[in-house]
Formats: sequence, C-alpha cells, structure tokens
Amino acid sequence: MRRQIYLVPGFFGYSKLGGLNYFMRVRQVLETALAARGVQAAVHECRTQPTGSIRSRTVRLMEEIEANGGLEADEIHLVGHSTGGLDIRLLATPGVRVSSNDLGRRIADRVRTVITMATPHFGTPLATVFTTVPGRNLLELLSTLALSRPGRLGIFLGSKLATAVARFDDRFGLKDTPLDYAVAKLLQYITNNPDDPIWTFLREVSTDQGAIIQLTPEGTDLFNAAVIDRPGVNYRSIVVGAPPTSIRGILELIARDRAPTPVIFRLMYALAARQHPAYPYPSPAGAALPILQEGFPFEVDHHTNDGVVPTLSQVYGQPILTVVGDHLDVVGQFRNAGGDRMADWLPSGSGFTEDSFRQVYGTIADEVSGRRAQSAA
Repeated sequence: MRRQIYLVPGFFGYSKLGGLNYFMRVRQVLETALAARGVQAAVHECRTQPTGSIRSRTVRLMEEIEANGGLEADEIHLVGHSTGGLDIRLLATPGVRVSSNDLGRRIADRVRTVITMATPHFGTPLATVFTTVPGRNLLELLSTLALSRPGRLGIFLGSKLATAVARFDDRFGLKDTPLDYAVAKLLQYITNNPDDPIWTFLREVSTDQGAIIQLTPEGTDLFNAAVIDRPGVNYRSIVVGAPPTSIRGILELIARDRAPTPVIFRLMYALAARQHPAYPYPSPAGAALPILQEGFPFEVDHHTNDGVVPTLSQVYGQPILTVVGDHLDVVGQFRNAGGDRMADWLPSGSGFTEDSFRQVYGTIADEVSGRRAQSAA
C-alpha cells in the first residue's frame, strides 16, 4: 500500500529557511515511529504561503501533493500545525472549489486522516492584534524591507553586524547565546541577492496577508459555517497548553538563557488569553471533555493557551493527545531538542521534553497505522 503523509506548517510558516526547518527533526522521528509499527509511508514537509489566505495556502498544498505523486497514492494522511490545520480541513471538504480544476477533489478522495496540532479552529486573539494599526504598521515595515533595495541592504548589514557582535562577545564568556544561535541558523545565510530565500519569504508576506483576518474569531466563525467534514475521513486533534508563567519563572528563564525572549512569550500568552466576548470557544463535550480534564495538570479554561492559540480553540473532531507545551514545542523547536540547547525560539518553561516530542509523533503514527482505532474497538 502506498501511503503518504504531508506535514503542513502554520502562519509565517516555511519548509526550510537558512539553517532552519519548520518541522525540526519531525520527519525523522515520525519515520522511526512508523517503522516501529511496521508501516511504510513517505513523509513530506510542505511549502506554504506564510501569511496568505487559507484558500491560497490550500492551493499551494495541492500543488505540493501533486508534485510528490499524491495522485498515485492509496492513502494520504494530512498533519497540519496551527493554520496548517485549517488548510487541511479546507482541502478535505466535500464539494469545495479552491481552484478552477478538479485537483482538490482527486486529492481529497485519497485522504484518510486529518490531524490538527495547536490549530485555531475557533480563532485566536493574536490574529486580531495584527488587524490593529500597530500590527498593520509592522507588516508594512516587513513589506518595505522585502521590496526595497535600501531595506534589503539594511537587513544585510545588520546581519553582518550581529555576526560580528556574536563573535566578539565570546571573549567575555558569552557563548551559545540566542544571538549565536540566530547567527548560526539564519543570519549568516542572509545576502544582498534579491532572489535569496529570505527575501522570497518576505515578499510573499508582503503580497498576501489574508490569513490574518481569517484567523480572527470572526473569521473562523465564517470558516466553520462553510467547511464541513468529509465522510470516511478521521478528524483528530492534538491539543496544546502551557501553564501560566510567574514573574519569578520568567526571571529564571531570562537568567538561564541570558536573553529577554521569555518576556515575549509571556506577552503573547497574555494576549492569547483574551477571549472575544461575542465569539466564545465551544465547551468540550462527550469524549473530548475527559481527555482535557485528565490530560493537563492544571485547570483549562478560556484563558489557557500555548502562547499563540487558546487551548479550547484547538479542540476539533476527536482529541487524541493533550500536550503540556508551547506552540512551537510540538514541531521540534524546544530546549535541548536533539541535544541543541538553543533550539527553543519561544521559551515558555513548559517542561516539554524529548519524550514529549516522541509521544506526539508516536500518537500520529498510531493514527496512520490504525492502531488507535483497533485498540478503541
């Protein structure tokens, strides 16, 4: 049997950028888990439109599937992180027309599983922030940097300066800092060539920002009214939540990493905790309720989130796993991931570990192999 699994990134997503992978080590860990279950499947990491509309992101996903021989597959299993979870729901929807041909239907006929991770099925307050004047100004700044020669030159020179500072501060014992990691994984790859991937990425951000409105609670309300489940497809969700970080905890994280990045997470957590009064999250019911109550060591309410998406907004279909972690932990971007001390771009102090990471993709492998359905029966 020819099985294919597609990993779909979220908002501001990419497949590879400089020395960074969106799904860090996910492919290797998932392939190992599948092999341990006697399952052969080709795992593909997808490109996407970083901030593009869900429709345009879905078209890009369809192109990726076709290019990787998806129309010859017997089974297609879709795994979407964050906004990627909405992309795969749209692709699987019966009767939907996101392009002028029937490619979407031909692909959807082969889809067997739709697994969403940390997906804002009912929106996230953070998206609303980008619709404000400061949020729009930030995106306009990105557009200027991407599309103008002075903007590109400024970033290029800034990256060279940061590289020099990272080397110089080693003399004072400041080694393996977040700046060193940023230089090694991203900044050293920046050139002044307008065709380099970093500029292509920023140009795509500047030309299509449709997902911003669509990820608001108001936008997902309309999405859910139009996008329905496909008969015969298993819809599963992996739900993520981080415990609130105290001021003392933040200070400890700052001291540990010698960087103020934990403050950014705490700010994002506070913004994501602000539920829209007119669009509350559905209360989990049935089989979803026990797994949420038993899966988290803290109370889950409308304030609980992973630093980006409210936890209650992530529940869709059948929840199969609850994860104590932050939004990027589940895609392999966590402290000491694969022995990399600085692999965490969003330090939350959640306590997510290598064992947690392998549990996530072991659970996904169980779904693809049919083990969970067999054990439930």
